[in-house]
Amino acid sequence: MRKLVLATQNSGKIKEFERLLAEFVSDVQVLGLRDFPEMPDIAETGKSFVENSLLKARGISDFTKLPALADDSGLCIDYLNGDPGIYSARWSGVHGDDAANISKVLLQLEGVPQSERGAHFKCEVALVFPMGHEQQGREITESGKLSGSITLSPRGSAGFGYDPIFQPHGSELTLAELTHDEKDRISHRGIAMRAIAPRILELL
Repeated sequence: MRKLVLATQNSGKIKEFERLLAEFVSDVQVLGLRDFPEMPDIAETGKSFVENSLLKARGISDFTKLPALADDSGLCIDYLNGDPGIYSARWSGVHGDDAANISKVLLQLEGVPQSERGAHFKCEVALVFPMGHEQQGREITESGKLSGSITLSPRGSAGFGYDPIFQPHGSELTLAELTHDEKDRISHRGIAMRAIAPRILELL
């Protein structure tokens, strides 16, 4: 069975990636960083989502000697000039504290009318092959975007990250109020994954 390492320890992302990959690939064993406890942390020093996704994929692929798939994604809010952007996961100062990140965003938008709360989620996904693989040195990137707005308060218990305060255009529900299948169909990560999945099938 072909193997692919997802460059994340976020259990929500791993489950989401597995669901999305399953639409296209049935003979790939999906591994996460939890399968490589000795893997050192990779500094996300890039200035953009695509730079960070490539940094992570390269680092994971080099260490595991397996093809690696990494994403960098985040929330870009118009009123905040595109912030939190690449700092989305650590916007509150603590990496991965979803509740604190949401609270900070809502505080920053306090009093801002709904008409000025436009935002979008952006995802850049990178596929990198290790030395020794027949595709060694090859790097492929794809992107996805989902536009919407920030709600006045959190709604829903599904999803993760900023899902409870993000309402996609054309929907009455937040991402956290949608089922996994409904979210996967429209999400920025789903769009990026569907774009790169055929390359995974072709090259892995």
